[in-house]
Amino acid sequence: MHWNGKSILITGAGGFVGSHLTEHMVEHGARVRAFVRYNSRSDWGLLELLPKQKLKEIEVFPGDLRNSEAVLRAVQKTDVIFHLGSLIAIPYSYVHPREAIETNVIGTLNVMSAAREIGVERVIHTSTSEVYGTARYVPMDEKHPLQGQSPYSASKIGADMVAESFHRSFDLPVSIIRPFNTFGPRQSARAVIPTIITQVLTPVPQITLGSIYPTRDYTYVLDTVGAFIKMAESKDSIGEIINIGSGFDISIGDITKKILALTGVSKQISQDAKRIRPVKSEVERLCCDNAKAKRLLGWEPRITFEEGLQKTIQWISANMDLYKVDLYNI
Repeated sequence: MHWNGKSILITGAGGFVGSHLTEHMVEHGARVRAFVRYNSRSDWGLLELLPKQKLKEIEVFPGDLRNSEAVLRAVQKTDVIFHLGSLIAIPYSYVHPREAIETNVIGTLNVMSAAREIGVERVIHTSTSEVYGTARYVPMDEKHPLQGQSPYSASKIGADMVAESFHRSFDLPVSIIRPFNTFGPRQSARAVIPTIITQVLTPVPQITLGSIYPTRDYTYVLDTVGAFIKMAESKDSIGEIINIGSGFDISIGDITKKILALTGVSKQISQDAKRIRPVKSEVERLCCDNAKAKRLLGWEPRITFEEGLQKTIQWISANMDLYKVDLYNI
């Protein structure tokens, strides 16, 4: 696919992965419309961190995914939709499950309905490895059972099924990308790696975390963005669910040790009960089988975990004013 002049819509463009994808699509020459959650401050989230020249090339569309009229307006004259918009914080979904389900399920229904009505060329719908729950076997391929271990994961399972149903029922050209954990510059302290790094780099006496034993499979954000682009460019991905991950998992405790070693800092780890998920809700292990991505997309990670950590530490160190280290960010 030649992106130059293509009209694309990115929902969730103000988020972590969305802002990186938006920036890269501008660099590819696409005409980018960025759907961001409306607020009265005209705050466009992490898009605000993009160079001003790039930001001028983006059409920012404020709205709410739960509003079908807003979504339909945003989709007008669009060739390709990258649907990343959702409420992704698992602890927040415990507190506000209805909001997570309405945003993620109804929001996805609105995107798929609008895409069908307009007749777009491609829709890339974003899933998550959280839909699998705790690994029943590893590495985890796309046939792994789905387990709703949190309101968030349940909402994403529902959203995935809506997307799949529009492909099967209406022949909508949908592909479902299922990233495992992504990390890198711009990620909020809602995620564990920025949480660790910010506490390592500031004079707090110890590093406060939840459970340190669960393992996750991490991919650097630019590799994840590359997978999104390859998904949209590949006709073989239409109607498919494709895992995106490294095939290597590591515990939260071991990540902390790596970050301490890379920064030359010595601190103790303490566990805070309010940061620990309910026992039946904790996902103990995630480890990706990325064979399908390699076969259909020719995709695999290029940046190692250690290289990604170094890049992330450098970026956070230069942008510490964006973080509230003294608060637990759910």
